[in-house]
Amino acid sequence: MSGRKLPENLILMGRIGAAHGIKGEVRITAFTEAPLAIADYNPLETDRPGLTISIAKARLAKNVVIATLKDISDRNDAETLNGVSLYVSRDRLEEPDEDEFYYADLIGLEVRLADGTVMGTISSIENFGSDDLLDVKRADTGKSVYLPFTRAVVPELCIADGYVVAEPPQGWLDDTPRDPEDVEPDVER
Repeated sequence: MSGRKLPENLILMGRIGAAHGIKGEVRITAFTEAPLAIADYNPLETDRPGLTISIAKARLAKNVVIATLKDISDRNDAETLNGVSLYVSRDRLEEPDEDEFYYADLIGLEVRLADGTVMGTISSIENFGSDDLLDVKRADTGKSVYLPFTRAVVPELCIADGYVVAEPPQGWLDDTPRDPEDVEPDVER
C-alpha cells in the first residue's frame, strides 16, 4: 500500500495484480467470500489519491478474478495498476452475523495467551499464497511475528471484548522472527 492515509471505515476488498493479456484486463486477488462478488461493489476506492476503479466485466480463472476495468483498454494502462488495493466503505457492506466478522475488525485487538498474558496487538492480516497470518506486534519486544490464523492457533475470538486468544505452537515465537533485522546473517569465514 502507498503512504496514503486511508479512512478507517474502508474495508479491503481485493488487490490488483499483473496485467492479463493485451486488451487491458487485470488479475485481481479478491478478499470477498465469493471472488466474483467484488464486481458488485463498483465503484471501488483505491490507495492511490483520486483513483477509483469500476469493474466492467469479471470472470474467474483458478483462484484469481480476471477483470476488464472501465476506462482501461490496453496492457500499458493495466500494468500501471499492479499492486493497487481496492476498498469499499464499511457502510456499503451488510453487518456480519453474530458469529461472523470482517478481518478489519481484528486490527488493533489484543492477542492474549491462554493464561491471559498479553502477547501483543494485531497490526495486520497477511496472506502470501497459503493461509492467513496475523501480524502481531509483540508487547514484550515491540517486534512483529506472524501467527497462523487457524482455529488451532487462535481458538477464541472475543471481538466485542477487544481481544483474541492465541495458542502458538511450542517454540513458534522463538523460531519465527518477523523483522529482517531479527534474522542472524548466515556468514561463513
